[in-house]
Amino acid sequence: MAGARGRWGMVVAALLAWPAAADDVVPATAAPRWWKGNLHTHTFWSDGDDFPEMVAEWYRTHGYNFLALSDHNVLSQGIRWDKERTLRAKAGTDVVAKYLERFGPDWVERRGTGDDGEIRLKPLDEFRSLVEERGRFILIPAEEITDKAENVPVHINATNLRDQLAPAGGRTVVEAINANLRAVRDQAERAGREILAHLNHPNYGYAITAEDLAQAVLERHFEIHNGHPGVNQRGDDLHPGMERLWDIANTIRLVDLGAAPLIGIATDDSHAYHGKPGGSHPGRGWVMVRATHLTAEKIVAALAAGDVYASTGVTLRDVTYDTAARRLVVEIEPDPGATYTVRFVGTRRGIDTAGTPIDPNSLDPAARKNLGRLRNRHSERIGEVLTTVTGPRAEYTLGGDELYVRAIVTSSLPVADPSWDGQVQEAWTQPVGWRVREGAPAAPR
Repeated sequence: MAGARGRWGMVVAALLAWPAAADDVVPATAAPRWWKGNLHTHTFWSDGDDFPEMVAEWYRTHGYNFLALSDHNVLSQGIRWDKERTLRAKAGTDVVAKYLERFGPDWVERRGTGDDGEIRLKPLDEFRSLVEERGRFILIPAEEITDKAENVPVHINATNLRDQLAPAGGRTVVEAINANLRAVRDQAERAGREILAHLNHPNYGYAITAEDLAQAVLERHFEIHNGHPGVNQRGDDLHPGMERLWDIANTIRLVDLGAAPLIGIATDDSHAYHGKPGGSHPGRGWVMVRATHLTAEKIVAALAAGDVYASTGVTLRDVTYDTAARRLVVEIEPDPGATYTVRFVGTRRGIDTAGTPIDPNSLDPAARKNLGRLRNRHSERIGEVLTTVTGPRAEYTLGGDELYVRAIVTSSLPVADPSWDGQVQEAWTQPVGWRVREGAPAAPR
């Protein structure tokens, strides 16, 4: 019996010791760290060109920690069969062969033959256990709520949804944005879960103006960078690019509306996974979120709090804002051979936010046709460069006349898969140093 007790003692000791090694990725005392993720992703469930497991596998094997699959007006739920010939026409003749090679015939479900052959699209709850890794990679359910108003697209991503949401609509762009945000907020309250909404690609079709972004004060997050080459990221001679939209909207919010500024994120908006030239490929833009644990709730909560920076290739070792000293510090994790420029951007107090109305008759016919909903030009003093620093560390101390300050970090290195010619790696930090004025009107409910 003594020998048996000894053996059992060793077994018990081994069992007690086992979790310590297995739980290394879930420490008892967790310090905040950076997690890399993409919040805007498409698959065969809408207009992407690959199976959701294949898309998730790409991100898992390319250093991402979380991924939100956000197909148009659908959650990947339930039973769905698609014609194989339709999927091949969309993605290439070898798309099913690639799927079979990676996951095997015991996983891939097919029925019928020839032109009647079908393949089943797996829902998220069915395939997530194949690709998720505790403390390393998770999937988050999401939807791109694809709406329109005033004959232009209004797209909002909702991350960590429980149930699909139908587009809410509205007479105006701002009404549609706010109506969809209320629907997201209501589901979060009913479900008792963290759900994040962010506005997608405002310059897609030049649909959403800086004034819209400002006036939709329920909105707190938007895409400062979207990797799709067709979303007019940089604007044109008439329309402001995404960064200038950000600064104009934030200035109007702080000066005229007493509302908090927008938080900028970067996404892929990936659709094309087979190297299609000119397509919207994965790996072009991401968020780095600072949180203690890799769970959907912790990630969404940190995003909501603004503890995030956006990137197309630059990695930050740290970004901090000392509220007492009013000092923003950016520390870069340098890449070999790269040089870095940090521009601190902001708007000073006393700025005129009204802008100058654009007279369509003053434009040539092509510009007039392309004007869209744009109505005003705004002062160049909005979003001006306050100072520029070179090197892997930069800091800026607010002098007191700034409405807010944010940082743009630019690397000398090109991005691996550019959305436009000459694109270089960048990162964007969030506006700091702002204060919503006391007595401002509450956000509309």
